[in-house]
Amino acid sequence: MLNISNNNIDNEISLEDYNSGKILFQKKNIHKVLNRILLLFLIILLIVFFLPWTQNVTGQGFVTTLKPGQRPQTIQSPIPGQIEKWFIQEGDYVKKGDTILKISEVKSDYFDEKLVQRTENQVTAKESSETAYKEKVKALRLQINALKNEQKLKLKQTKNKLLQAKLIVKSDSITLQAYQTNQVIADTRFNRILNLQKEGLKAVRDVEEKRIKLQEAQAKLISQENKLLESKNKVINAQIELGRINASYVDKLSEVRSKLQAAKSSQYGVQTEIYKLENQLANYSRRNSLLYIIAPQNGYINRALKGGIGETFKEGESVVSIMPADYHLAVETYIRPIDLPLMNIGGKVRVQFDGWPAIVFSGWEGISYGTYGAKIVAIENFISSNGMYRLLLAPDEEDYKWPSGIRVGSGAKTIALLNDVPVWYELWRQLNGFPPNFYTIKSQKQNYKYKQKPVKLTK
Repeated sequence: MLNISNNNIDNEISLEDYNSGKILFQKKNIHKVLNRILLLFLIILLIVFFLPWTQNVTGQGFVTTLKPGQRPQTIQSPIPGQIEKWFIQEGDYVKKGDTILKISEVKSDYFDEKLVQRTENQVTAKESSETAYKEKVKALRLQINALKNEQKLKLKQTKNKLLQAKLIVKSDSITLQAYQTNQVIADTRFNRILNLQKEGLKAVRDVEEKRIKLQEAQAKLISQENKLLESKNKVINAQIELGRINASYVDKLSEVRSKLQAAKSSQYGVQTEIYKLENQLANYSRRNSLLYIIAPQNGYINRALKGGIGETFKEGESVVSIMPADYHLAVETYIRPIDLPLMNIGGKVRVQFDGWPAIVFSGWEGISYGTYGAKIVAIENFISSNGMYRLLLAPDEEDYKWPSGIRVGSGAKTIALLNDVPVWYELWRQLNGFPPNFYTIKSQKQNYKYKQKPVKLTK
């Protein structure tokens, strides 16, 4: 009794009258049993303190797939449209290339149902125009070659005339020299006869004959000088003709070359228009194929994000979501930045999946139940928006196989296993707020490759 009151009831009530009091007062050695129990508990506690404890880093995550192409995806339409017909319903299995949805155009620029055919006709017409320009360029080139050949012949002919005129000038010059010589001889003879006639040795008739011959020689000389001037004029005319021919054919060739360049320019312009039309044709053909939304891979239709008939949507807007049929399971988990240096590629991790019964002892994974082995295959190098670093885990081939019933997106708890330390050390570390011991994997692989067969969904 505490005896905190002056009112004493020991004389009025006897504890031995009660069953509990009888048991307590009859067993005088009850404290010895209690001491033994406490001693046993202390021994067990000391033994537990020296048991090995596996340090660990816990995290929260969810089930995903190992490869990005195997994760659930939404299918977007690259063009705006209006829903015309659905070919599937939610939960259906589709193969790659199967048609999911048909849409129609909502832009007035593409309402023409024969837009592709009309564009093809425009391409054909432009190609014919290009062919015509090619023929024109070919004809102009032939014309240029013909003018060049004609120019060569004309120049050759004129040069021959020039050479012939030069030879005539040379011949006339020689003849002129002969006439000059004859005139000098005739003049000498005339003077001699005239002197003899003055001396009375010759008759007047002889003087007159020599005078006539002298005049004839002078006349021939003058005539030959005129002929020589005419020959020289012919040379000048031939030279002028040669220059005129050059100038004439330069003008003709320049004109034809100008037409050739204009034809080439028109041809290149038509080619540019053809390229533009072909580009439009390819775009129109591709756009027509986009009127049918097809499955990018084998999988199951999760949800139709757009419903009904006649509903419109914008370009890039998601229309339906699909889950690939074949995938490799993985777990995406997040850890604190302080624990990031403790993580290594290939590190062991235990995973507990939501919805699967489990008894977990984080430090004694050997006696845990319902957890499955995993290995770290990727560590994010940049912090996520939640302030943690992301790890990607793949199943451990040396451990139990993951349950076949888990689905992508379900939650998961992860326990990354570190060094083995005594329990007392772990308690001391936790009380002092120290981080777990840094550890390294002895046979760590730099490039961890996951070789497990992909999981196949069954309908």
